[in-house]
Amino acid sequence: MQGHLLTWATFLPVIGMAVILLIPSGRKDATKIVAAVATGIQLFVTILLFAGFDRSATGMQFVEQYTWIKTFNIQYFMGIDGLSLPLVILTALLSFIGVFASWNTEKSVKGYFALFLLLDAGMMGVFVSLDFFLFYIFWEVMLLPMYFLIGIWGGPRREYAAIKFFLYTFAGSILMLLAMLALYFAVEPHTFNMLTLMQSNYGHTFQIVVFLALFVGFAIKVPIFPFHTWLPLAHVEAPTAVSVILAGVLLKMGTYGLLRISFPILPEGTVWFAVPMAILGVINIIYGAMCAMAQKDIKKLVAYSSINHMGIVLLGMAAMTKAGMSGAIFQMFNHGTITAMLFLSVGVIYDRAHHREIDGFGGLGVKMPIYTGIVAIAFFAGLGLPGFSGFISEAMTFIGAFPVYTTLTILATLGIILNAGYFLWAFQRIFLGELNEKYADIPEINGREIFTLAPLAVIVIFLGVYPMPILNLFTHAVDKLINVLNYGASMAMF
Repeated sequence: MQGHLLTWATFLPVIGMAVILLIPSGRKDATKIVAAVATGIQLFVTILLFAGFDRSATGMQFVEQYTWIKTFNIQYFMGIDGLSLPLVILTALLSFIGVFASWNTEKSVKGYFALFLLLDAGMMGVFVSLDFFLFYIFWEVMLLPMYFLIGIWGGPRREYAAIKFFLYTFAGSILMLLAMLALYFAVEPHTFNMLTLMQSNYGHTFQIVVFLALFVGFAIKVPIFPFHTWLPLAHVEAPTAVSVILAGVLLKMGTYGLLRISFPILPEGTVWFAVPMAILGVINIIYGAMCAMAQKDIKKLVAYSSINHMGIVLLGMAAMTKAGMSGAIFQMFNHGTITAMLFLSVGVIYDRAHHREIDGFGGLGVKMPIYTGIVAIAFFAGLGLPGFSGFISEAMTFIGAFPVYTTLTILATLGIILNAGYFLWAFQRIFLGELNEKYADIPEINGREIFTLAPLAVIVIFLGVYPMPILNLFTHAVDKLINVLNYGASMAMF
């Protein structure tokens, strides 16, 4: 097992799915236990990866490379570096938590957990693949289970939300496929090996065209304005655990794709498009915050907050400085844990009140003090309060972006102010003031729900005080990427 940790981390959920499909439909508890065991072992494997990761090394680690389709030089090629490891850990953690967040699912339990585990495998495969063809397969594998999880187990408008998600993502996948084929045929011998593609030289026009195709494909997933319209509806209609995965992991696949594929393979295209990326990042920050401010549904508010926070990631990436890119990568991880807390918290109150209208609550802090304290941690982390992980990554991003995009960074801080406004506004209306008599007997958060939220709260606070365990992972990866981009900038001048 030690020599194939990435394969185990990727395919343990598939094994769990196969076992679930063999379980009789009536044995719901057994199905849930198998899903918990499969994701629990996967989480343990990622902990082994974290413990065995050499933070002083600059190359890929835990590499597995075998010939797969020899005729077309396609390989089963997996490996991780400091860029991918935090997201591998995040995927395993949120998938494990998502199983317990889904514990009360009663509709087609066998199908739900089988699809959930397939989704887990697809996401994990994206973050460990080093062959573009393999990457693309995992990217597409993820699409199908998410479509059904929203379309079957979602809210009243679940079919429309699922179709919109599928069409947007599939359109981006077509552009990614065309870009992948262009890169494959641009090198001799033809290959999908990402490391080989990174070492190849491409013409300036070629880089711009292929970069734009990849950018749109990844921008839809982030999502970046104006490709964002599928996100709020998908979040609102999705079950709680699926919303956690959608915001916590799937959005990161877009920015990860840019950092893993677009930036190092097409550095001239990246430099050429850096300013538009920064502008789009600032638009995301301000637009997402303003939309969140206008929401009356707490889940839709959290969904728009993701657009706001992913704009910060894009701004840091566009700065192409060490602080900016480190902050962006750290923000990807932190947003995953914080937004997972937020959506899980919304699920707790929805299960009791059966609605999400912010003005329909009031004074719940009196009846649910433990729940109120946990939500306060999530909200304060979301608004970037010092002492929480979100503050560190946002501060690093702005430190890195300010020397490069001074005016844009100043504009971006408007989004931070609005960010604090909508979180505090929502908290005040839900938990403070006089108790709404409709909820005089509302039960406190239970042990299972605390089990899903407490680990995330610990991570958010711990990394807010001492962020080095994550920051140390990707120091060399960031340095290497910046060197490639600097070379691209020098080539673009000639």
